[in-house]
Amino acid sequence: MPVRKAVTLKSLAKELGLTVQTVSKALKGKPGMSEATRQLIVRTAEQAGYYTREQIRSLRLQHIAPYPLERQRFLLVQTEESVNYNRLLLEGLHERFASFGHQIDTLLLPKTIGERAMARWLEEHEVQYADGIFIAPSIVPKAWERPLFELAMPRILLSFPPPGTRLDSVIWDVYEATYQSVAYLRSIGHSSIMYVGDIHVQRGFALRWQAFGQAMSDFGTAVDPAKHSTSPRQSHTDWLEDLKEKWRRWKPTAIICGIDGEVPLVYKLCSELGLRVPEDVSLIGFLNEQTGSSPLPPFTRPLLPIRETGYRAADRMLWRIANPTLPFEHIRIQCEMHIGSTTRPVD
Repeated sequence: MPVRKAVTLKSLAKELGLTVQTVSKALKGKPGMSEATRQLIVRTAEQAGYYTREQIRSLRLQHIAPYPLERQRFLLVQTEESVNYNRLLLEGLHERFASFGHQIDTLLLPKTIGERAMARWLEEHEVQYADGIFIAPSIVPKAWERPLFELAMPRILLSFPPPGTRLDSVIWDVYEATYQSVAYLRSIGHSSIMYVGDIHVQRGFALRWQAFGQAMSDFGTAVDPAKHSTSPRQSHTDWLEDLKEKWRRWKPTAIICGIDGEVPLVYKLCSELGLRVPEDVSLIGFLNEQTGSSPLPPFTRPLLPIRETGYRAADRMLWRIANPTLPFEHIRIQCEMHIGSTTRPVD
């Protein structure tokens, strides 16, 4: 492996066309520049493999070499259901590993495969030769989890772990995000809040519903499941018709849509019902991301830190490799609420 050139404040400043003082202030978190400039400096420094003395001290305390001698290769394993998260997770993983000189690749698991053939498939695709694997959310069928969990290598689950699972996991905290969503709606006067989202497919989906119930209870409102749309989604037509009927019967003043793929459908349904958002109904949507090209209005939503989860998971992988005998941990990355144009106070 070729020896890296030393990265210094001076070389970073020259590459960015900034002063050494500006670069130094950005890396130490001091004021005096725009947030965009700070992020550019920090990201460039990380990709170049530059570390402050404090960062090097922290890495060494965790027994992680800031300048590893050997380049390692990691895998993000996924099925088609998790491809929706793939780009954001990969960005975070790649961004962090690039600063160490490591590599992250992806592997798509087949969906139609018998349980007995899974271990053989993993062996044929030489998964065992990776230095560690990341297991994406939404792995389908669930039977894939057992052979992945049993691999004799460092593993990081990018989802909520089943009880008793012996591996590290890192995930964006949808429980906290749901609770915050209810708390925000209550703070602007909404008490009649409907939850919309399949709660059966993933553990994270069920946790959203649990958090909704807990938050509503804490704010003094009992949850009647019959007033919410949480059933398995056999077809778009069936559950949307059911949602229409529940809306006409209960007329909530606000809706929390907890699943990324259902948000556009619920927004369109509001229009079909003649409802104006947010004048007639406030709407919070758990979108994975929202860009300027989105056909949807700027949504009030929890900012799900999917990219940040990948970044943190990369750190956790290196920590696990350096500390193989220490207890496993579950890490939840907290969300911030973004207030968009789809919610308003109750008149």
